[in-house]
Amino acid sequence: MNENEKLIVGEKAAEFVKDGMVVGLGTGSTVFYTIKKLGQLVREGLNIKGIPTSIKTEKLAKEEGIQLVNFRKIEQIDIAIDGADEINPNFELIKGGGGALLREKIIAKAAKTFIVVADPTKMVEKLGKFPLPIEVIPFGMEMTMKHIEAIGLSPKLRLNGATPYITDNGNYIFDCSIPNHIQAQILERDLNLIPGVVENGLFVGMTDFVITLNKDEKIEILSK
Repeated sequence: MNENEKLIVGEKAAEFVKDGMVVGLGTGSTVFYTIKKLGQLVREGLNIKGIPTSIKTEKLAKEEGIQLVNFRKIEQIDIAIDGADEINPNFELIKGGGGALLREKIIAKAAKTFIVVADPTKMVEKLGKFPLPIEVIPFGMEMTMKHIEAIGLSPKLRLNGATPYITDNGNYIFDCSIPNHIQAQILERDLNLIPGVVENGLFVGMTDFVITLNKDEKIEILSK
């Protein structure tokens, strides 16, 4: 997807945001354009409060003049907008390529409406070509890796150069190749039962709308 296509899809998502809303602000190259558009609308008088899914997004939102709040100040999130690494026909997602999956899932779960912005290459028949990210605490991570392998996955520690990649929460990430015939709901649950696993990048039963482009490069808004 070229930058112009990302801009079209990202800006379209901003149309769902109404005055007075609390908005979950996602992380990634397509949501970047949603946040830029929201910044423009705020400067034109739109009144919203944002909750960012990453330190990177927090920085961008502040630059755009979007007022930020934390969970202590709100009852719920009206709408969350985020990207995805893969989306299957059941609206099950793999997320976390950018390393923000834990905060992204907390915010998506808290949102009344969760919108995913994605280019057509992210739409897949079955999940798994993109490695599944799993956020783990550093303590005992070798044992956590063994437990993950025991349920049929092949985890690799994500690196930043020669050292482990560190999430905004101070944790590590395993990127896992997953078997062909997975049941996302069961795998999501089984992974989160492993001590040391903080969260995984399977988002099941959370997505309300997907904004993408069809074969003619026209905007398509999909709902379940």
